[in-house]
Amino acid sequence: MNKKPALVDLIEAGRPVGNHAPWRRAVVTPKAWTLAVDQLAEGCWRLLGLWGEPDRIHMTLLGEGLDIGVISLECRRGRYPSVGERHSPALRLERTAADLFGLSPQGLPDSRRWLDHGQWGVSHPLAARPQPPAAASSYRFLAAEGESLHQIPVGPVHAGIIEPGHFRFTASGETVVRLEERLGYVHKGIEGLMAGATIERAAMLAGRTSGDSTVAYSLAFARAVEAALGIAVPPRAIWLRALMAELERLANHLGDIGAICNDAAFAIMHAHCGVLRERVLRASDAAFGHRLMRDRIVPGGVASDLNEAGTEAVRSLIAEIRRRFPHLVELYDNTASLQDRTVATGRLRVELARQYAAGGYVGRASGRNFDARRTPGYAPYDELTFDVPVLQEGDVNARVWIRIREVEQSLSLIEQILERLPGGPIRVDVAGPDGPREGMALVEGFRGDILAWLRIGESGNIERCHLRDPSWFQWPLLEAAVEGNIVADFPLCNKSFNCSYSGHDL
Repeated sequence: MNKKPALVDLIEAGRPVGNHAPWRRAVVTPKAWTLAVDQLAEGCWRLLGLWGEPDRIHMTLLGEGLDIGVISLECRRGRYPSVGERHSPALRLERTAADLFGLSPQGLPDSRRWLDHGQWGVSHPLAARPQPPAAASSYRFLAAEGESLHQIPVGPVHAGIIEPGHFRFTASGETVVRLEERLGYVHKGIEGLMAGATIERAAMLAGRTSGDSTVAYSLAFARAVEAALGIAVPPRAIWLRALMAELERLANHLGDIGAICNDAAFAIMHAHCGVLRERVLRASDAAFGHRLMRDRIVPGGVASDLNEAGTEAVRSLIAEIRRRFPHLVELYDNTASLQDRTVATGRLRVELARQYAAGGYVGRASGRNFDARRTPGYAPYDELTFDVPVLQEGDVNARVWIRIREVEQSLSLIEQILERLPGGPIRVDVAGPDGPREGMALVEGFRGDILAWLRIGESGNIERCHLRDPSWFQWPLLEAAVEGNIVADFPLCNKSFNCSYSGHDL
């Protein structure tokens, strides 16, 4: 019986890129690329990211031993063997690389444009030679056959303050037979704007990829820059970054718990959780001078320190949440009409969560025990005590409970950080490289793991940067989770996933 290859062996067999940190990258042959696709298809490895450049395609892989590596393939005549042909989580990523760079995955079963809606005025804008725009055509949604089926189009414009996305339901009566999403309406061209930008400018762009995760994206970008340039960040800055990240996690989880209950017509939870979320935002403003803490994490450290008044604001916040939150949890758990809506609704199978390497509460509610703070891990979480809650049920209720437990863990983490926060400087200078450098980071945002990969040129500016939101692997799973539920439960399922439109659409 042939021994299955290890990811490290595949990397070592390729042509190494010596200036890539902290994990290794290698240029591989088409045969090795296909071998990696085989491992993904067989469930041995996990796909963490896939992105393009004008003449090559890259994949970040998570091996069986939880080792991470990047493989790159030179695309002759703009072609390469499709990953999505055998590993469906890569489908939308490959369609995106085709839209942006004109790369053609051979064997891709779905060649429809994804981000390009025919409104850019150019085709393949990030290719070496962008092309004139292709003729606009209507989007072909997948067909569903059967008796008494009807379609319900929803969006892209929705009621309330929400980003745009189109949902095409095929239903039999009230039961959803198929849901198909069309996204890309809030494509901002961040990867194009990054090219040639200074590190400072690119850091600001990274923090605006998805507004509710500005801390997580800023941290991922900063850590990638620091890995590329070999920068040692002051200990106080590292701990302040974790404090900001946990405050951001608190605010979003509290908001989500209330919003999910509101979609089940239980508005009192929405009101109380909304108050607590507002308290977090105000404490963040008092501590760091901005409600969302935008632009407070920068390459080399942090832009603002925590003073005594800010510390007291955070301590008061933690005390208030510890006093009020348990009563809300009890209210959620003991309201039968609410449980009737959330239990067994929108169930995501464990196998799908594992196949798609679903991060955050989506994956952990369906049995995937993964948290980037722990694996591969980064400071200061290696010195902090916390649990990663995992459930198997995979329904709306499970995704609520994961959030509840993570709120409790974040409260504990914030207390530990305040108790052990070291003194000293909060920032070091970022010096330009003596040659091209590449860096990468994997950071745990409130939705799950965020990947950042970048190349810094000899000028010290960003040559290329790719940011991958956890929603890339969660949006397709929402389609699977909604199937078999009634149409009226879609808002509930959708909010329990709470995927990012902006983070996905780049």
